Amino acid sequence: MFFFCFLLLAPHPLFAQKSGGQTVGLRIIVVDTAAEADQVLARLNKGEDFAAIAKQVSIDPNAGNGGYIGQVELASLRAELRDGLQNVGPGQLSAVIRIPTGYAILQVQSVSSPQQINPPANQAPGPSPHQPDISATAPGSVLPLSAAGTIRYSPLVGGKGEADLAFRSVPKPEGWAQDLQEMCKIRKSSLAMVIDQLLDNLAHPDSGDLGPKNPLDVIEMRYALANLYSYQGDMAKAIEQWEAAYVVATEQLPPAMAELENVLAIANLHKAEMENDVYTKPGVRCLFPPTAGMRYAKTESLQKSIQYALKYLARRPDVLDVKWILNLDYMALGQYPDGVPKELLIPRSAFQSPESVGRFLDVAPEAGIHIVSDSGGLIADDFENNGLLDIVTSDYDQCAAMHFFHNNGDGTFADHTAESGLQNQLGGLNMIQADYNNDGCLDILVLRGAWEFPQRKSLLRNNCDGTFSDVTVPAGLADPPTSTQTAVWADIDNDGYLDLFVGNEKGPSQLFHNNGDGTFKDISHSAGVDRIAFTKGVVAADFDNDGYVDFYVSNLNGNNFLYRNNHDGTFTDVAAEAGVQKPWQSFATWFFDYDNDGFPDLFVTSYYVSTEETLRSYLGLTPNAETLKLYRNMGDGTFRDVTAQTHLDRVFMPMGANFGDIDNDGFLDIYLGTGNPTYGSVLPNVLLHNKDGKFFTDITASSGTGELHKGHAVAFADLGNNGHEDLLEEVGGAVPGDRHAFRLFKNPGNDNDWITVHLVGVKSNRSAIGARIKVTVQDGEQPPRAIYRTVGSGGSFGGSPLQQHIGLGKSARIVDLEVWWPSTQTRQNFSGVKKNQFIEIKEFEKNYTVLERHSFQLPTPHDDAAASDAPPPPASRPDASSAATSQSAASPGDRRNR
Repeated sequence: MFFFCFLLLAPHPLFAQKSGGQTVGLRIIVVDTAAEADQVLARLNKGEDFAAIAKQVSIDPNAGNGGYIGQVELASLRAELRDGLQNVGPGQLSAVIRIPTGYAILQVQSVSSPQQINPPANQAPGPSPHQPDISATAPGSVLPLSAAGTIRYSPLVGGKGEADLAFRSVPKPEGWAQDLQEMCKIRKSSLAMVIDQLLDNLAHPDSGDLGPKNPLDVIEMRYALANLYSYQGDMAKAIEQWEAAYVVATEQLPPAMAELENVLAIANLHKAEMENDVYTKPGVRCLFPPTAGMRYAKTESLQKSIQYALKYLARRPDVLDVKWILNLDYMALGQYPDGVPKELLIPRSAFQSPESVGRFLDVAPEAGIHIVSDSGGLIADDFENNGLLDIVTSDYDQCAAMHFFHNNGDGTFADHTAESGLQNQLGGLNMIQADYNNDGCLDILVLRGAWEFPQRKSLLRNNCDGTFSDVTVPAGLADPPTSTQTAVWADIDNDGYLDLFVGNEKGPSQLFHNNGDGTFKDISHSAGVDRIAFTKGVVAADFDNDGYVDFYVSNLNGNNFLYRNNHDGTFTDVAAEAGVQKPWQSFATWFFDYDNDGFPDLFVTSYYVSTEETLRSYLGLTPNAETLKLYRNMGDGTFRDVTAQTHLDRVFMPMGANFGDIDNDGFLDIYLGTGNPTYGSVLPNVLLHNKDGKFFTDITASSGTGELHKGHAVAFADLGNNGHEDLLEEVGGAVPGDRHAFRLFKNPGNDNDWITVHLVGVKSNRSAIGARIKVTVQDGEQPPRAIYRTVGSGGSFGGSPLQQHIGLGKSARIVDLEVWWPSTQTRQNFSGVKKNQFIEIKEFEKNYTVLERHSFQLPTPHDDAAASDAPPPPASRPDASSAATSQSAASPGDRRNR
């Protein structure tokens, strides 16, 4: 029996109960065998970093956090762990301890008196004790210097950690990580086996590997079983187990009662949402703020959620994440805000938008996009070369297939998954697109294994006939399997072929050089980029404007890297000199020119899975966690932190994120899909409007884009060829019980002008990735201004089209359109280009081509409540002839970079 120790091995709300005992901050490494544990202990005793080793070898779910499991009350630990920690002081190591899941080594980070006890710290940040960033924090905490105080984390409800531990623990056939169907089988069989084992142990409490069970053992087992049921979406069985655990706690372990009340409040809210089909037919019911008259039809589970939340808040009335669950309960009842007890109300005014660009409407069902999925990847692009943007999605569920939605050209889409040959491509948390073989058709790379265990990638070659072929093995990208969700295509040596940088978790990054014959060579080590980190984002841009692409790598728990291209196949990390190493706990990231000064700026989010920290930002309270970061490129190889002056000094919980121009004003806006695996993470996704490159305003409430559930892949795309970028989002959590319908938010439209530019490389890569566009425009009587774009698919988790949609502002006239090409470092200039049209520019050509594009509107939603809140979009305003336009281009010898 291997499945007892969830209280230890998954971050758990019962860790630190405020019963007045001493607490310790702990890290843990767990390995399968005693021999492995002895080797790890020997390495630690020689001075190797605990956090680094944890990320490399530990099978514990906290490995990605360097093994940090939070502030733990000694009295709440299992007997063998308490015994192993006797006489172990701060900075010291325990001996090897045998536990049901393997062999553990603990390191004490800090010791707190009863007056210094911190709230539960699930997956709290825990940099290495050897790192200089740990200092001067709240008593007893082990947070990076940039975190101001203790961070409260919601309990993990949803079973992701338990299910993954089950998967790891079962025997597997050789080569399983390369076989997508086999991984699906293992997932199903391991869940069934572990549930049966737990039921058997609960039915025979005085037998089993560990002998008689004490109350803590029973609570652990019921909690684990409940989470496994909740993983599958069986909330009735899950709640039955949590309620049984609550009875045990009430009678025999009172310190556990409060957090189980929190868990039951979350679980009952989730059950109510499922009973009311909120995840499969969301309409306006998932949007915050709620619309007038919105209420659930079935309310029994909501009433139970309220009862448990009120019990908890009677003891701790100031805990924001529990207050938020209570407020959500009253929203679903149609009684928010008036029905919420005044002292527990989180006011609607905290989320108010200071401006409006119109209301976006979800039209996914009407458009024919009928998928309900876990979190996953999303690409919107023209895969069929017919001038229409298709939609491709992947699904984190290892048993769920990709989907290919063909654009019908009339505002609807048809599911062509079977026709495209993608029905056997299972799983995949993220995808990126590019024409890697320069045949004129966009290919897809599927990334797998993030947050879990190493799995194969899939390189899907577009056969240019509506089908795809898996060429991962012959391309040289299949082995070794890795845990990843992030990669970027870029031409590192300007040879006209796209290379591939892959960021991995608990392993070295990989850089694959494109050999130009459909194969790749791993040059990670010789290039100097094979550093081990828990990498969550990789992006590319020529940040120093020297004609060669550079890379930025964001890491969860550790400094970020900025790799400057040395022009000889090697890279140097200059993040410290450039001033872009933070946040310590990073996730989504991208380069974009937010202020249109011609230099690529850098956006990188923090990622603290704390509902409370996000709510503190909304309520204007000082955050305890790091805020996201916006770094302005100073043009001299350095960046300046402008987070505060651009009004972005806030804490969100972004996973999927991307940028686009929602109102065609020429300045790039941001959408953040928020959340984490726990069912208690129910927060509005966030739309941030760029105000003339000076600051950003939160227009989530006024725009109708505040989806409350787990936002993942995000793309901005003009799906109707009507000159307005729609907002696409794959919504869904990390487990099957948190699946959600796809969102397609239709742009309300406006009177601003635009142009869409499709670039085709000749000497440069065919996709034109890395090529730069400068549009000089005059809006009415205003002075001319420049708008800059770099060809790429956007941010983290989600691919926008490679064709560049560029907003121009009101009453615009294009003075000049300029293209710079990466391989040849040549420039083309065109004058007299008309606005509100689609054009294609080929490298070296003196003429551009006006593209015929059929324009149409996306459908109107059937949800009358949503439709009544939004004005109709303006009609598309074509302003172009169908003939090719001849203009003078700059000499190919012009080596200017801008």
